[in-house]
Amino acid sequence: MKYSALKILWEGLTGNKGWAPVWREPDPKPEYDVIIIGGGGHGLATAYYLAKEFGVANVAVLEKGWIGGGNVGRNTTIIRSNYLLEGNQPFYELSLKLWEGLEQDLNYNAMISQRGILNLIHSDAQRDAFARRANGMRLSGADSELLDTAGIRKMCPFLDFENARFPIQGALWQPRGGTVRHDAVAWGYARGADARGVDIIQNCEVTGFQIENGTCTGVETSRGAIRARKVAVCVAGSSGRVMAQAGMRLPIESHVLQAFVSEGLKPVIPGVITFGAGHFYVSQSDKGGLVFGGDIDGYNTYAQRGGLPVVEDVCEGGMAIMPMIGRARLLRMWGGVMDMSMDGSPFIDKTHIDGLYFNGGWCYGGFKATPASGYCYAHLIARDQPHEVATQFRLDRFARGAMIDEKGQGAQPNLH
Repeated sequence: MKYSALKILWEGLTGNKGWAPVWREPDPKPEYDVIIIGGGGHGLATAYYLAKEFGVANVAVLEKGWIGGGNVGRNTTIIRSNYLLEGNQPFYELSLKLWEGLEQDLNYNAMISQRGILNLIHSDAQRDAFARRANGMRLSGADSELLDTAGIRKMCPFLDFENARFPIQGALWQPRGGTVRHDAVAWGYARGADARGVDIIQNCEVTGFQIENGTCTGVETSRGAIRARKVAVCVAGSSGRVMAQAGMRLPIESHVLQAFVSEGLKPVIPGVITFGAGHFYVSQSDKGGLVFGGDIDGYNTYAQRGGLPVVEDVCEGGMAIMPMIGRARLLRMWGGVMDMSMDGSPFIDKTHIDGLYFNGGWCYGGFKATPASGYCYAHLIARDQPHEVATQFRLDRFARGAMIDEKGQGAQPNLH
């Protein structure tokens, strides 16, 4: 079904009786060319690009829960490409470019809002670091601008410019950054993949791998065995548990990252703002709620809920730069299980088992990476060669001493 303004008008006049389900609910077939484990944003994007760009449509996406129930629906919706290292920056710039054409590509309203992202600067050393980052962004074709205090005052007059402990000295500004409706991304990719013949199978948990003579030939699931020529895993915070079923131990830990939404307020936040002297980031949704977050909880967990100490820490960060946030009431909070790699950067690679592929270790960057992750993973699966912007996301990079430590603090910024 093609969505359009005319279609919406017609359905409104005729009782909305012509809408079809967004995707099918098929039973699993005995065999596929490719099985993708994980029906989150990355898995659905991979299936979509496999079918659209590489002509591989005999694909099943297996999701143990429901579409949109994992991290793709449990994040703070920010998109950006303000990275520094050559292993990361071209990848995230590709992702931002894919975001910019996503709604037209999918014929689905993902509510992409490029209102910009403002990274505040609080020290001379931080200004030097952000100037270097801005130059690195420009070298990859991304947009960047360094603002002085006057420029920030004009944009965000509500910030605390008189805070002697955390003085606002400037900011790194990326106008093309912004936010996207997170669950709409999952629904849009699911609809697009389904329309191209991909089977999206919910409530189907993978319980084991079929491995014969060093080759993965399929999976065992709660709905029976399914064979495949290739099996691709992208299950975010469950990466360690799933890959352990194939006898693999990953350089990944699972932590919970909390997110928060305030009561609805009149428009005040122009885009995305991040605190440079702590870990706090905030934007405002179309419904008026302030959407914000900060550090991960400092313990390993598979639970989609966090602890009160991090709630206090995040709110303290918000109060430090915009004391007015203390008057807002917290409406709801939730947690996403993050797959934290030891250098803070992801993996998109083949494993040592033939026919078995892995995508994970996204840390804080999973949502913004969704389009490029799906595209590059589909490229790897279809051609058995990494995409040119994902050549450094290898599983063996720790053994080779080729870490991609973007912020110089690894997976645990609160311990450095």
